[in-house]
Amino acid sequence: MTDADTTTTTADWQAWQKSWDRQQEWYLPDREERFRIMLDMVEALVGTAPRVLDLACGTGSITARLLARFPEATSTGVDLDPALLAIAEGTFAGDERVSLVTADLKDPDWPAKLPYDSYDAVLTATALHWLHREPLADLYGRVAGVVRDGGVFMNADHMIDETTPRINAAERAQRHARMEQAERDGVLDWSQWWQLAAKDPVLAEPTARRYEIYGEHADGDMPSVAWHARVLREKGFAEARPVWCSPSDTLLLALR
Repeated sequence: MTDADTTTTTADWQAWQKSWDRQQEWYLPDREERFRIMLDMVEALVGTAPRVLDLACGTGSITARLLARFPEATSTGVDLDPALLAIAEGTFAGDERVSLVTADLKDPDWPAKLPYDSYDAVLTATALHWLHREPLADLYGRVAGVVRDGGVFMNADHMIDETTPRINAAERAQRHARMEQAERDGVLDWSQWWQLAAKDPVLAEPTARRYEIYGEHADGDMPSVAWHARVLREKGFAEARPVWCSPSDTLLLALR
C-alpha cells in the first residue's frame, strides 16, 4: 500500500495513465505497435492465459494491454519508482489478476520478492537502457532463472548499432525534429510530466521519493542487438533474435 491509499485525496488514475502514454509517445510514436507485436509473440509461444512478469513495469502499460487482450492472463509488475507504482496500484486496485512488487532490479535478491517461482513470459519496454552492460548482463541471468522452460523474455528498447554512425545520426536528427514540433504543439516531455506529478496532491510525496532514489533521469548503456542476443544466450536462453524494429528501437525475443 502506498501513502496515496491512506489519504482522503483521490486521483484520476486513468487520466494519469493517458497522460503517461502521451508523454511516452512523444519519444516513441510506434509504442503501440511494439506492444502489439510483443503480445502477438506471447500468444504464439505461450498462449492466451500466460503468467507474466512485467519487468520495470512503471505505471503498468504492458499489464494493461496484456489484460485487455488476454483476460485470463495474470501479471506481476515489479518496479522501484514510488510514483509510477502509485499510478499502477490505483489503476489495478481490486483486480486479482495483478500483483505489484517494489524491488530494485540491481539487487541480486529481487526475484525472491516475486509471488511465483517461474513465469511463462517476462516482458519489458523502454526501461532497461538506464542500466550499464555489467548490471544488465547480471539482470539477464536472473531473468533466465524465472522464465520457465519454453517460456519467453522480450525487451523492447533502444539498441544502437555503433557500426552505422551516419544512419544513426540521420535517424536521430529526424526524430528530434519531430519531437521538437510535437513539443511546440503542446506535448509534454519527460521533465514537464514529472513537474506536473510533483504538484499533484496524491503524487507529490511519492514523486519526491522517486527523486531521492533516482535523481535526474540518466541513461546507462544502449548496446547493439547482437550484444543483447549474445548475452541472453550466454545466460541460459536457447534462442534470441529481433521480432520487430523501428529506426531507433528493437523488440528482442529470447526463448528458454
